Amino acid sequence: MDTSVIIVSAGNSSRMNGTDKQFSEIDGIPVIVHSMLAFEKCKSILEIIVSTKKENMDIIKELADKYNITKLAHVTEGGNTRQESVFNGIRKISDHAKMIAVHDGARPLVKPEHIEKTISDARIFSGAVLGVPVKDTIKVVSEGLIMDTPPRSSLYITQTPQIFKRSVYMRGMEFALRNGLDFTDDCQLAEAIGAKICMTTGDYTNIKITTPEDIAIAKILFDERKEKCSE
Repeated sequence: MDTSVIIVSAGNSSRMNGTDKQFSEIDGIPVIVHSMLAFEKCKSILEIIVSTKKENMDIIKELADKYNITKLAHVTEGGNTRQESVFNGIRKISDHAKMIAVHDGARPLVKPEHIEKTISDARIFSGAVLGVPVKDTIKVVSEGLIMDTPPRSSLYITQTPQIFKRSVYMRGMEFALRNGLDFTDDCQLAEAIGAKICMTTGDYTNIKITTPEDIAIAKILFDERKEKCSE
């Protein structure tokens, strides 16, 4: 156990029609709990740190107790941007952590085996990011006009977790702070300092909850997973 994970759940859920997506339920369990449980089950995970809104901090601690999430080490207040929220969590990690993982709290269907595979790949390279190949043709558009069609074979949808060697992430973090940069993706930190990052292939069920429709889709995917496990 040498990997600390920062689960980011400080967003405003602006597209959820007034519902906080972290506490929306799938099979009677809140989204944020599903995300924590996935990491709880991973043998490589040393600790879980949740970065969230101040008013949700005590709620998440209570949920962790209720669902016996023993690896939750800290719940910290998020920032004004995703990067700030991650950095607030990073400052809480254990001295024993050799790897740093960052995961969207709104990705409740991530599979423990994919987390472990991403950690394994990150040990070999400077880091690794979970993702899947794009299915559709992508166009580069400027002012409403198509400028380019990049080859689909080289394009991936980036998911989380994104996992890095501690030294790599800390150098990327220092670079961003020193240069006043605010990235929306943790891999960009590593890319900015020239680190080699592996794309670990996961699956298409690792969706991010953004709209109410996503909750409905997640429930279907979760039910299908339960059926397969019971066969």
